[in-house]
Amino acid sequence: MATPASPELKRYRGAVIGAGGIARQSHLPALRDAVALRDRVEVVALVDSAANVPPVDSIPLLGRRDQLRDLAPLDFIDICTPTASHLELTLWGLEQGYHVVCEKPVALTRGEADRIAGAARASGRIVMPCHQYRHNPVWMKVKEWLASGAIGRWHLAEFSVYRTTADPGRVAGGTPWRGTSAAGRGGVLLDHGTHLVYQLLDIAGMPASVSAWTGRLRHARYEVEDTASLRFDYPGRLVTMFFTWAARARENRIRFVGDEGAIEWTGGELRLERAGAVERLDYSAELAKTAYHRWFAGLFEGFVAALDRSDPGAAAAPFLEDIRRVASVVEHAYVAARNGTTVAIADGA
Repeated sequence: MATPASPELKRYRGAVIGAGGIARQSHLPALRDAVALRDRVEVVALVDSAANVPPVDSIPLLGRRDQLRDLAPLDFIDICTPTASHLELTLWGLEQGYHVVCEKPVALTRGEADRIAGAARASGRIVMPCHQYRHNPVWMKVKEWLASGAIGRWHLAEFSVYRTTADPGRVAGGTPWRGTSAAGRGGVLLDHGTHLVYQLLDIAGMPASVSAWTGRLRHARYEVEDTASLRFDYPGRLVTMFFTWAARARENRIRFVGDEGAIEWTGGELRLERAGAVERLDYSAELAKTAYHRWFAGLFEGFVAALDRSDPGAAAAPFLEDIRRVASVVEHAYVAARNGTTVAIADGA
């Protein structure tokens, strides 16, 4: 916080690329309304080339990204478009001299991650992935319990995501863009799996190997998998993940088993079992979609803090490593599913 003896904190000017649901429901409310951000960030434009895009309050709506030049100086762009555009838009933003925030997944392979890293370093700019589940209050509590040894050393973890269909995005009806290979580039493994992969890496590091299965169980119109099952091997630990768009109801489950207890998150309830007692916490309100923008507020606070640093290269390094590690795991998982084998993940891969 600025003081009379310190220079006034900079206010960063940015534009949101893509005016769909995630931008309207989460990104914009966080950027414009969060107490810690409203005096630090100004959203000067929305960019979306689609027809009949509804306006958002007083924010100018542009049909082409090159129109952003008329609003210079601009500090950053926030990419909220379908997956297939993420790489190209990120590289374009860096070429323009903008810092970049990008919806997940930013990169699908190590090669793509390396291209982004090279461009970020050459431009001296930051690229931050939207890994906002780190700011989910339930996950933060799970991490706190694990770090404190509440269940001893954990040896088994199970992650499950059940949905009835892919999120349709702004346009309802027909095949959701997430169900197409052209726009989504992958299915449920890529869409939901990305979040759980970075959460796993935060607590366990890179796995030694991965095996996977992907397929379509219900949505024959989709061009990508609607279901995926993954197994990650660690020394003395096993982690399984299951994602589907072919369920009968929406549900999330996470379970950790340790030598002194267990942690289980089902729906809106988080439970800690140890020493014959069970602690139950109700997070239903914090997990409602209307609360998601709070997770993004935490994400953007970290972005602004990185912009405030005097050394952009040092500030960018953790984000670039985050992007590459997640891309590496996703890439290896798809190879394992395609070949029907267990794929080793080398150190630093």
